[in-house]
Amino acid sequence: MNANPSSLPPGPVMVDVEGLRLSAHERDRLCHPSVGGVILFARNFTDRHTLGQLCAEIHAVRDEPLLIAVDHEGGRVQRFRSDGFTALPAMRELGVRWESDAQAALRAATAVGYVLAAELRACGVDLSFTPVLDLDYGVSRVIGDRAFHRDPGVVALLARALIQGLSRAGMAACGKHFPGHGAVEADSHHEIPVDERSLETILEEDAAPYTWLGDLVLPSVMPAHVIYPKVDAAPAGFSRVWVQEILRGRLAYDGVVFSDDLTMEGATVAGDILARAQAALVAGCDMVLVCNRPDLADELLERLDFRMPEASVARLRRLMPRVAAPDWDALQQDTQYQHARRIRSEILPG
Repeated sequence: MNANPSSLPPGPVMVDVEGLRLSAHERDRLCHPSVGGVILFARNFTDRHTLGQLCAEIHAVRDEPLLIAVDHEGGRVQRFRSDGFTALPAMRELGVRWESDAQAALRAATAVGYVLAAELRACGVDLSFTPVLDLDYGVSRVIGDRAFHRDPGVVALLARALIQGLSRAGMAACGKHFPGHGAVEADSHHEIPVDERSLETILEEDAAPYTWLGDLVLPSVMPAHVIYPKVDAAPAGFSRVWVQEILRGRLAYDGVVFSDDLTMEGATVAGDILARAQAALVAGCDMVLVCNRPDLADELLERLDFRMPEASVARLRRLMPRVAAPDWDALQQDTQYQHARRIRSEILPG
């Protein structure tokens, strides 16, 4: 354990915390040189005040603040839902609007992105793992209405509009789940999905939004815990073929690559928690996530011996907000925010 956390750059592991305040052990964990971020869940929220306090505690642990992230997409994946947080539509609702009025759908996507990011940032959260870029094939149990549309061109355009809204509030974006989770029924949280399609089909369809958006628009991505046996025997997030040869090489992507949660069933093919982290990092991921298993997080931090590449440190630093977070009360009076919420209400009344 490094006794001087103030001097530490970000490390390659993102962990979580149990409750509304940091315990002494959690403070020690966050000072470990291998930690680079914290992911929050619904259990970390009762109201805006306590969420803001928790984020301030996390940011204060180290001189270079840790990245605070959350899965806050809209629809059924929205961690914070009360005390002023706006209910956000599932992304499929934007795709449905596209069918009748494409321009209105793009406008709504930007408004949703702005509201999403502005509210999170006003409470101290730096990044939401959004947007979902998976195609809506109508078969995936875990993706479902989280996807914008079946057409990759529509997905890319709506995602770009949403990302514009995030950016307007000072938040980066994370596209998931590369190269695509939408064509398999199995849920990688509980199973090991296998997608038997060819590389050419996947690149032409599911991976197309990543190609079109690129790292200048989409500064981070998260690979799927899906095996594509016609490409490689390892799940995408553990595959040098997918991360290095295809994403970094063929698609010339230079943004952050996050692993999906290493405690999911889809990650178990790589071995124990150390083997999973090593497989993801060697494959080319910049940061690995260990969620809902503090015992495994501690085990990994104790056993992991990995020097963070300077390129990874630089990429992660680019994800941190570069403009001051808005004050919540001032945000409520902001005419742009009010306008964005009105546009959002056209998609999801109430």
